[in-house]
Amino acid sequence: MLKLNQTPLITPPTFHDPSLNPTWSHHVWVATGCTTVLFSLANAVVYGSTHSHTWLKTILAGFIGYLFVDLFSGVYHWVFDNYGDFSIPILGSHIDTFRRHHELPWATTKRQFSSNLHVAARIITHVVPPMNLIWHDQPAVMGFVGMFSGGVLFAVQIHAWAHESKSKLPAMVVALQDAGVVIAQSRHAAHHRSGDSSYCIVSGVWNRVLDEYKVFAGLEKVVFFVLGVQPRSWSEANSGGTAAMATPEAYFEPSPP
Repeated sequence: MLKLNQTPLITPPTFHDPSLNPTWSHHVWVATGCTTVLFSLANAVVYGSTHSHTWLKTILAGFIGYLFVDLFSGVYHWVFDNYGDFSIPILGSHIDTFRRHHELPWATTKRQFSSNLHVAARIITHVVPPMNLIWHDQPAVMGFVGMFSGGVLFAVQIHAWAHESKSKLPAMVVALQDAGVVIAQSRHAAHHRSGDSSYCIVSGVWNRVLDEYKVFAGLEKVVFFVLGVQPRSWSEANSGGTAAMATPEAYFEPSPP
């Protein structure tokens, strides 16, 4: 009798993360990070409401903050995808996680909420409070800081949602994706097809401009001519490496046999 091979075609890689599950400290950091962001936004609303002429400026500043965090996510993503390795102190494990993500994109959906957010939450908890104290009475500044830091805090989770099928997402998340407020699977998949485009992962609004004008390709040439360092995208695109182009099967979690 013919027996089917039960060995899965795709084997999850070993991540250098301590665990996919959050710890109590992760939950605490995420709580403090969210509180910090909410404090910035509350300052924008409270002080903006006492000076009606600043409302438009505050809203515009918040909008610009959200635009900038998407651009920031693209630059950050591009750097970690293309430069450095696990041997680099402090950042090495983070770089390694970025690279392994391209081998099995769906694996990011296995990380729980606080596991995704706690690193960014720690940074925000340390960096943003001094801004809240210094510019607490400047609603436009608080609007920018609140939206930018909020985007930083939730960027990894937004990215994870872009790897999940819509049927498994909350209705609110699907609505935000459909409205273009956060990046959707259909737009982020382009990054995993080419490996060297569509780096922005918050709203993805910058991807079209950055890709059309080959901004990152130009930066890679500058880095190469100045420092002599080639980006990984050059070698992997030529060799057909798994990090250069994930297969459609790897984008989603395989069905159990």
